[in-house]
Amino acid sequence: MIRRLTALVVLFVAASLPIAVAQPQHTIPRIGILGPRTAADGATYLDSFRQGLRELGWVEGKTILIETRWADGRPERLPALAAELVRLKVDVIMSGTTAVTLVCKNATQTIPIVMATGGDPVELGLVASLARPGGNITGVAYSVGSETFGKQLELLKELLPRLRRVAVLANANNPGQLTAVKHVTGTAESLDMQIQALRVREPADLDGAFAAMAKERAGALLVVADSFFGFHRKRLHDLAAKHRLPTMYGLREHAETGGLMSYSADIRDNFRLAATYVDKILKGASPAHLPVQQPTKFELVINSRTAKALGLTVPRSLLLRADHVIE
Repeated sequence: MIRRLTALVVLFVAASLPIAVAQPQHTIPRIGILGPRTAADGATYLDSFRQGLRELGWVEGKTILIETRWADGRPERLPALAAELVRLKVDVIMSGTTAVTLVCKNATQTIPIVMATGGDPVELGLVASLARPGGNITGVAYSVGSETFGKQLELLKELLPRLRRVAVLANANNPGQLTAVKHVTGTAESLDMQIQALRVREPADLDGAFAAMAKERAGALLVVADSFFGFHRKRLHDLAAKHRLPTMYGLREHAETGGLMSYSADIRDNFRLAATYVDKILKGASPAHLPVQQPTKFELVINSRTAKALGLTVPRSLLLRADHVIE
């Protein structure tokens, strides 16, 4: 009887050992990426992020996994997609816009969130301060003040020396845009300009906004950087051309696809920098202690073809300062 019991114990222990040995010792970290537009629209920025990871030694599919979710231009889908990434228990979520970061913040207070772009995160309540974010959010901000908007207005003024009235188009669904309009308005006063602030919520609002600009005789338009405007950029460019309205955009892709000019942070560089945050967090750093960075690279892009179509002569001084001129 004793021998039989001993044999059973040995068999039980032996049967248990392979299971314990078979347990994975390490799991491959997963990054969740949530984008407001389509995969095609986000490809350039995502490539920069992947390049940043490769430069830091990460190999996708071997040492790191990436889960992407795209809202396809439908912001109402973002909360469900963020919840899906949380259920997957990704190790980090990377966000490319203010709206996405706000949605992710509502979805989780524990999973680290890395911003690649976005409005002033302090004013938006995303972080306690730039130096010490204090929560689960950090990364790179698109703008943390009025400098970018001031430069955009100055460039419009250089192109159009008699410019006095500028329309500013913002996305009413994005809380960060309200802060942006406030900065633009404050800066315009120092340049002796008047601002006509217009907010839209959906594509159907764009026609009415341009009609309002024409009624008030705006001399130029400034479109605040936002994924909504990027997604509907062809419609914007067509309306600007129809109303013969010189337009400054906050994203390079506008000037590349028919807009007159853009001045903005190099968003691709922002995404590459975001990879450094992901790297540090996966190696044990807390987002609460990783300072938010401000953009360091800015680009002026001018579309000469669009300028000619509008009957504008771009000053040589402006062309020489441009990072890229589209002929």
